[in-house]
Amino acid sequence: MLSYRKAGATLGALALGGTLLAAAVPAQAATPTPSTAPTGDGAKGICKRLPKTEQRVQKALDRLNGPATENGSVARLQQRVDNAKNAGQTAIYTYLNDRLTFRKSLLPTLTTRQSDLQSVATWCSSQGLAAPSGTAQ
Repeated sequence: MLSYRKAGATLGALALGGTLLAAAVPAQAATPTPSTAPTGDGAKGICKRLPKTEQRVQKALDRLNGPATENGSVARLQQRVDNAKNAGQTAIYTYLNDRLTFRKSLLPTLTTRQSDLQSVATWCSSQGLAAPSGTAQ
């Protein structure tokens, strides 16, 4: 009859051997497989999405430049900042003023994007990749 010490040592050796054997098999099978690279630069997809992207940028600019009655406009947020300042609500004033600063910084960014999209549209049409009119979804 085996003692507990010998049985434990035997089980430990078997477990260690099995672990080493199992770890060695995946290492041999881990040869790198060649990955397929993209076949294009994505220009066709960009030109396809261009009308929808132009609409999205224009909609954002229209909202930001809207009157004080339009949600999301710079004028409306400016009015809210002024109201908070006049009411003496410094915490709300600070919070809204920070939002106003960020919202004002969006205007030049979106204007730049709009002009960039116009040059992309020109390029797409010169390459014959322009999306047919009326297909923007």
